[in-house]
Amino acid sequence: MTAKDIGTRRLADTVRMRAFGDVDEEALAYLQEKVGAALDRPGLPPVSGEVRVVRAVAHHVEPPWWAGAEIRVGGDLVVVHAREASARELADRLHDRLRDRAEHTVHRAHETRRTAAPPRGAAAPHDSGVVAPVGERPRSESASRRPGTATAQE
Repeated sequence: MTAKDIGTRRLADTVRMRAFGDVDEEALAYLQEKVGAALDRPGLPPVSGEVRVVRAVAHHVEPPWWAGAEIRVGGDLVVVHAREASARELADRLHDRLRDRAEHTVHRAHETRRTAAPPRGAAAPHDSGVVAPVGERPRSESASRRPGTATAQE
């Protein structure tokens, strides 16, 4: 079985990676591998978009690594942000969030936009059209007529 048989595609052509600050090649390669693993799976529609990675230069910034992804999955836009203390943690967190949001987006189309089934018997018309007070049984049609009016059967 080849990659062509299972429907994988090269994400480097469709998802652009941008790095700002002091991002080394090893961290960027690991992040690219994790993004590819999250989005390059059979069953997902074509994806395209951009992932931005920033490493803060200031030492006082608590989690110095930040990533934001804006990925179009089929016709839907998936936006994911992550902030972590190291590049590996950032890549792992981004991978988890991208995978979850992409799966949610794909399966949402199957689960939403359905009408709820009406409650059982809610759409059925009443038999006689006579509404009885609570605790009483509805009277038959002949008994519900006003006194003194005759029916054809009487």
